[in-house]
Amino acid sequence: MEKTLIDLHLQKDIHTITGKLTLDIKLSIPEFGFITLFGKSGVGKTTILRMIAGLTTPDSGYITIGKNSWFNKKNKLNLKTQKRNIGFVFQDYALFPNMTVEQHLFYAQTNKDSDHVNDLLNIFDLKGLRNRKPDFLSGGQKQRVAIARALARKPKILLLDEPLSALDSESRVTLQKEIMQAHKSFNATTILVSHDVDEITRLSDQVYVIDNGRIVNSGNAEFIFSDHEPGITFTIPCKIIKVNISSLDIELNETIIQIPQNDSQKYKIGDIVNVSIKSGSIAVEDSSFLC
Repeated sequence: MEKTLIDLHLQKDIHTITGKLTLDIKLSIPEFGFITLFGKSGVGKTTILRMIAGLTTPDSGYITIGKNSWFNKKNKLNLKTQKRNIGFVFQDYALFPNMTVEQHLFYAQTNKDSDHVNDLLNIFDLKGLRNRKPDFLSGGQKQRVAIARALARKPKILLLDEPLSALDSESRVTLQKEIMQAHKSFNATTILVSHDVDEITRLSDQVYVIDNGRIVNSGNAEFIFSDHEPGITFTIPCKIIKVNISSLDIELNETIIQIPQNDSQKYKIGDIVNVSIKSGSIAVEDSSFLC
């Protein structure tokens, strides 16, 4: 049976472009789980992360982490952010221009741990950049530093607020793999805010769909993003990728797409085909295929 790490029930009035909205969120998250908060912009996903981090004060409710209480309105308890064992990665990198990559990681640590810093430099492919400052890093490298820094203090909980939204697709896929490796290696419980269905499907154990201030649906990504699942209405982008068939199995981002036997006679090695990806389902299509 999974052990619950995060148990919370929070209320908070927030102001959106359509007026005031009352967040009323109840979550129970297992230890070492990787969950995603999903929904339209402005529904309060980032506010939930900020309340867990202690950066925003809820109007009422509670946050319990294991056997410890971080927030309880009735008991007038509100643990300071510095005392909450979290790592928070924002959309912007929030790096210090005068610090090297390695200095960022050591700065985040209360108890200096060179072995842990080296592990992070290896996982996020930063070892050769350890002495560089942010002005000499690419966007993807800067985000690697931000995520590694968030993990440097060995947090129980890692909060990711659309950390890859500004990156190109190739960088996103690479960083997603590194995030998952770090999540497993360091036994973090991770909460991600993302609008990217591919990203959510690749990373998440559980997805919580938020609409009108409440959780309206939950389940694994395949269940949530299936075409027949009722709940919040959203648009899933359709991607068309041209693939050169080098064998009758198509390899795409380490996923083997096997052509159905009925269709395999239509193609030969050397053909260029369109591969459509939507909501986790993959199909080989004729060139006339339209999303």
